[in-house]
Amino acid sequence: MAITQTDLTRINTFIFDVDGVLTDGFLYSFADGEQVRAFNIKDGFAIKHAISQGYHVAIISGKNEPGVRKRLEQLGIENIFLGIDEKTEVFEDYLYMQGIHPATVAYMGDDMPDFEVMQRCGFRACPADAADDIKEISTFIATKDGGRGAVRELIEKIMKAQDTW
Repeated sequence: MAITQTDLTRINTFIFDVDGVLTDGFLYSFADGEQVRAFNIKDGFAIKHAISQGYHVAIISGKNEPGVRKRLEQLGIENIFLGIDEKTEVFEDYLYMQGIHPATVAYMGDDMPDFEVMQRCGFRACPADAADDIKEISTFIATKDGGRGAVRELIEKIMKAQDTW
């Protein structure tokens, strides 16, 4: 599916899943039950830059780990929805509360929990290593894997198209 300049210039909101998008999808479990993930610093820079330029950034993720929340808060993300099984309801509530039209949203997901919500967005994106079903519905497939710069690639592409990078 070809991406048009209009597709890129209408985006004012980025929504991301965490595991497999902002991280590589690996969980490191310790004996005390803590689960640790690694985040890409370049993805973090791009998120902070997007926020500084006035873009909305939100997270909708199925897992709820304190360390993940802390990292996302450090990036300046205010709308963090963790431990969410039904992402579509949270997505619709978030858009309503913020006055955001779905056509202006770029959502990056990587697996089936993202499938329904992605179909409601104006711009559907996924990392290179996303599940095949997600790739099939995506407007944009990054050249980089989840946790390896896919988020930066998406943000940079959209912001450059809008001369805000």
